[in-house]
Amino acid sequence: MTMDDIRKVKEIEEKGRADKADAEARIRQALAEAEREGSARLEQTRKDAAEEGKQLLREAEERAAAAAVQIAEDAKGEGDALRDKAHSRMDDAAKYIVGRVVKS
Repeated sequence: MTMDDIRKVKEIEEKGRADKADAEARIRQALAEAEREGSARLEQTRKDAAEEGKQLLREAEERAAAAAVQIAEDAKGEGDALRDKAHSRMDDAAKYIVGRVVKS
């Protein structure tokens, strides 16, 4: 093998090592970038989930408030009906009591 051939082999080997080092550096850079992107996406997903949770809670509180208003209205209606029924029977109850007192 001539000196020129040896020099060419060394150049090819050095180029191979340089290419390998360059490829490894690009891989490390791609991995770091992928990790940063993944972390950013994870953080955004967490923020989105937290906001969605807050929105769901607000909606549930609104539904609960509406249900509470409806329950209060229903209870008032039932109370009014019972009071009206009691008033309508008051005369009969008074007559019954007076009748019992007079008979005793």
